[in-house]
Amino acid sequence: MLRSIQKNGAFILGILLLISRIASAQTTIVKGVITDAKTGETLPFVSVVVPGTTIGTSSDTDGQYSLSVPADKNRIKFSYVGYLSQEKTITVGQTQVINIKLAVDATLLKEVTVKGKSHYRNRDNPAVQLIRQVIDHKEQNQMGSNAYVEYQQYEKISLALSNLSDRFKNRRIFRNYQFLFTDPDSTDGKNRLPAYLEEKLSQVYYRKSPEARKQQVKAQRRAEFDPRFVDNKGLSKYFNRLYENINIYDNNISIATNQLLSPIANSAPTFYKFFIRDTVKTQQPWLIELGFVPRNKTDLLFEGQLFVTLDGNYAVQNAYLTVNKDINLNYLQDLEARLEFEKSSNGRYHPSQTSLAMEFSLGPNTPGVFGQRVVHFSDYQIDQTRPDSVYIGPLEEVAFNPAEKPNETVWNNLRPIPLEKSETRIYHNVDTLQTIPSFRRTMSYATLLIAGYKNTGPFEIGPVNAFYSFNPVEGFRLRFGGRTTPSLSKRLYGETYAAYGFKDQKWKYFLSGTYSINNQSVYAFPLHFVRASFQRDTKIPGQDLQFVQEDNFLLSFKRGENNRWLYNDVYRLEYIKEFENHFSYKVGFSQLTQRPAGILEYTKSVPEGHLNTSEVLHNSEASLELRYAPNEQFYQGKVYRTPIVNKYPIFTLRYSTGLKLLGGDYQYHNLAANVEKRFYLSQFGYMDATAEGGYILGRNIPFPLLTIHRANQTYAYQLNSYNLMNFLEFVSDHYASVNVQYYLNGFLFNKLPLLKHLKLREVVSFKALAGGLRAENDPAKVADVYRFPVDEQGRSISYTLGKEPYIEGSVGIANIFKLLRVDLVKRFTYLNHPGVSEWGIRARFKFDF
Repeated sequence: MLRSIQKNGAFILGILLLISRIASAQTTIVKGVITDAKTGETLPFVSVVVPGTTIGTSSDTDGQYSLSVPADKNRIKFSYVGYLSQEKTITVGQTQVINIKLAVDATLLKEVTVKGKSHYRNRDNPAVQLIRQVIDHKEQNQMGSNAYVEYQQYEKISLALSNLSDRFKNRRIFRNYQFLFTDPDSTDGKNRLPAYLEEKLSQVYYRKSPEARKQQVKAQRRAEFDPRFVDNKGLSKYFNRLYENINIYDNNISIATNQLLSPIANSAPTFYKFFIRDTVKTQQPWLIELGFVPRNKTDLLFEGQLFVTLDGNYAVQNAYLTVNKDINLNYLQDLEARLEFEKSSNGRYHPSQTSLAMEFSLGPNTPGVFGQRVVHFSDYQIDQTRPDSVYIGPLEEVAFNPAEKPNETVWNNLRPIPLEKSETRIYHNVDTLQTIPSFRRTMSYATLLIAGYKNTGPFEIGPVNAFYSFNPVEGFRLRFGGRTTPSLSKRLYGETYAAYGFKDQKWKYFLSGTYSINNQSVYAFPLHFVRASFQRDTKIPGQDLQFVQEDNFLLSFKRGENNRWLYNDVYRLEYIKEFENHFSYKVGFSQLTQRPAGILEYTKSVPEGHLNTSEVLHNSEASLELRYAPNEQFYQGKVYRTPIVNKYPIFTLRYSTGLKLLGGDYQYHNLAANVEKRFYLSQFGYMDATAEGGYILGRNIPFPLLTIHRANQTYAYQLNSYNLMNFLEFVSDHYASVNVQYYLNGFLFNKLPLLKHLKLREVVSFKALAGGLRAENDPAKVADVYRFPVDEQGRSISYTLGKEPYIEGSVGIANIFKLLRVDLVKRFTYLNHPGVSEWGIRARFKFDF
């Protein structure tokens, strides 16, 4: 009997498979383009269904559709709110193209507004009229419309390696890491390997007047890597900057450090097309489903749907945001943002949960990184008065003991939403990774390649990119050095290097000792230490580099005459204190002995027109620097901090004074101030602006102690230097400058058919410097100061600024191969100086999303 049932079952299964294959073979593929019958405008989001079934699809943003129709069906239906529906008969079993032209039926729009027009335009367009109502009601629908709001906020950021093939997983290099692959997330057809997780639970307080917001963090944890190789705090800040909170009511929404215009921004109808897709009557209040697409697919804009309430509030109840595949964002393969809102006791809608998921990779089918940020809001209290003390202090305040780390059971009770299955083992997996020798070796080599330091436990050797360089004064230069790590001592740190120039046959060296007052690494925020050092080395006057070692090998290649050098012996003592709010101060004292090198000479005029040559300059100086960078974000590298630029300004004030003690020969007061800020200009890109000024008070001050303006004679474009100015070309005792870098983010190129697919971006820069030299410090008017240097022909190579400012500007193309910026630079003034160029081409590597 059993055997009979098995045979019959096998026979029936075989018949079903045969029928399935026959039906599959006769499936009809229908595709085409849907347009407006009158204007020819393509229509997105048109519903295409097989009548009497749940089988269907919708047209994309270009009006294109493709549908697989079962073999027993021969009709398909096209419907779109505001248009008359159509049904078409198809030829069964044959792939075919059916292009559809829909005619307007204005009567279907009466529930929303006046009847619509067939040709897409903003005027008399019911969808645009609706979105303008949403815009007009933005203020009342935001949190700021309430006097007081407080709520609990839970947020998590998770990242995973994505699009991993089985072949990738089974490579020999992952032999010791198979435990990571035990539960890959492949719910969307892509293998993902969870790699990072961060969670934060906070109580948030908001007050309307005077406006204030305070976030009290009640619990927080993250998967942390070995601090010898990774700045975990900086990594967290970078991920939080990359995946920022989304507020649909803001005019601009930050995505991958870029600003995308919100579909309900004040200017949204200028850049978006809006379409009414449906009226949802299954709930109260009724909702209008509003679709939107960018007018230009490559612009930094969203596409998606909004669900708008028809209760007079015109609030957003739900939103789905994504981007077009042609958008001018680097490495972004996919983006999905979902925003959910709930009705509160006062009839307004507040956010209940938001999620932002983005996947980055070098190509569509290559391994990449998938990240997601989920923010859950709960326990709202409206108009609950709180005392002023609640809002005092920093924007984010830690309200728990970091030494106390709740276990998994406690976190399970704290979370208002559970972790996804793929996220549950991330903390354990990351901790396990740190114990595998091959992983530690890999991290060590990666740090050597990226940061230039090789960790050996208590010591680090590096930076390797400075081990070899060359210049006209030293010739071939070799250098070797390193520093201690917290593995040797958490209080005392040492750093040293030795270098030798084979042309000048001189040794250079550096030695420093640092005492950490806060008992943490002197390379980690917040700094608090005392340092004493001595350095004997060369320097180019007027070269001021950021985030690069001055003897970096790549900087050995320079244009023009690079023969103005100095030998410096510097004793320095400094005290640095940083605060959590990113205010810091630095107090220092230095004693300098300086000798000219190359073609430089220190000479003074004496009676009867003779020259007195001096070999050495002695100076003692005390200094104070104040710096305030509110909400500053950065990644702490081995040597420099890499800024994660945001919208907040940075202020710096420096004061130094020359002292006639310990061999110092000069008295002066030097005051300088600097402010820098990024301005976001929505669809027009962003602008980085820096304003700076300085004044030196004193008499008979030699030019090496005056302001030698930053020049650049390399072929790399330097943001904070003058790229067509020669070293030591301009000297001042008072000056003011402005530096503007304007990035259009492809706003113009995106409109040009031949260029928009290359995803190039425009950049424009302008730099101006005004200043001068008072008579008491001008060697042309005072005998008792060093004369300006001259070249081999006796021509002066240093000048003062006159009534005319120094001006240079550039136009450039950025995002070449997604990495390179190339500028055509023009110098506008002081073109009669010897050895200067009016034009130049400079390049700069710029990694950007």
